[in-house]
Amino acid sequence: MPRQPDGVPVSKTVAKPGAPRRRPNLQNPNSWQSTSSNRTTRTDASKRPSETTNEQKGMAVHVGIDVSKHHLDAHVHESGQAFRVSNDDAGIEELLRRLSEVEPARIVMEATGGYENASFAAMSVRGLPVALVNPRVTRHFAKATNRLAKTDQVDAACLAEFAATLQPKITPLPDEDATELDFLITRRRQLVDQLVAEKNRRSGPQLQRLDGDSRVKQSVDRHITWLEKEIAKFDDQIQQRIQSSPAWKQKDELLQSVPGVGPTTSANLLGHLPELGQLDRKQIAALAGLAPYNADSGQRSMPRHIRGGRAAARTALYMATVAAVTHNATLRTFHRRLLASGKAGQVALTACMRKLLTILNAILRDNRPWNPALNP
Repeated sequence: MPRQPDGVPVSKTVAKPGAPRRRPNLQNPNSWQSTSSNRTTRTDASKRPSETTNEQKGMAVHVGIDVSKHHLDAHVHESGQAFRVSNDDAGIEELLRRLSEVEPARIVMEATGGYENASFAAMSVRGLPVALVNPRVTRHFAKATNRLAKTDQVDAACLAEFAATLQPKITPLPDEDATELDFLITRRRQLVDQLVAEKNRRSGPQLQRLDGDSRVKQSVDRHITWLEKEIAKFDDQIQQRIQSSPAWKQKDELLQSVPGVGPTTSANLLGHLPELGQLDRKQIAALAGLAPYNADSGQRSMPRHIRGGRAAARTALYMATVAAVTHNATLRTFHRRLLASGKAGQVALTACMRKLLTILNAILRDNRPWNPALNP
């Protein structure tokens, strides 16, 4: 008697004459077909697009938008409707008009490094519910649904199904001041990276062998001087921006009340981690990329590692923690206790970063300055 792959006996069936031959389902996970279609249009039995509207069906509408430099590809999950517009002012207006007709409950876009900013802002201003998601997450979702092909239309359909299945949180539109502060901090970090590269180049063995009046040395020295002046100008602009806002000014004073946190760290946290003080300690640690994740399976137990999160905020916390383990009594004691227990130096420092972030989160949450007697 034939058996299924799991060993359960089944009765043998005989096909009727003239019946269509069907391929047996062997339940092989590697051969599973996706339940989602990569086609961008659904058709009825007459091979014509379906005319049934989502309002008639009484269902929520989910839209996925694949973003590229020149085009925006949209796909409506429930109806299969798909269209493409240009990624410019005229195309975004056309996109808004088409979306207003379907009244979506959720729109999902990927964060693509800036190409999505104009369309995201336009849709958010119009009151459309837009969720910006990590491309890594949506790519894993595509693999999980067995989408082997990758085109703009297929990606848009995948994003639409992602919206309908997982329903990610709506991304709020940051205000103009927060966006400007983020740009200022990001540009300052870029200048600092260039300054570090130029100083390394200046102290390199190639330039050390040249004479003092070498044009190359003079060029590097002039560039270093210019970068230092530009960084100082951005520091002034960032502080002026923070001091001009009563809310930011208060938060800045609270953050700098902690020993080890200076103006640069405070500005970076305000710009790159605005959720500070609004989440619990586990959520804020995960958002900053300081939450340790398990890596256990069966009898194997691996060390926990941090991953993901916002690198800019984590870098600012690292520099603050290096100073805090020396000048902050609470973190200094905690750091020494970890080292005495056998923790590696970098592991102990990462734990201190997470503790410092927890302290800063509690300070903004309670709206109280640093108090050594209170140990969150």
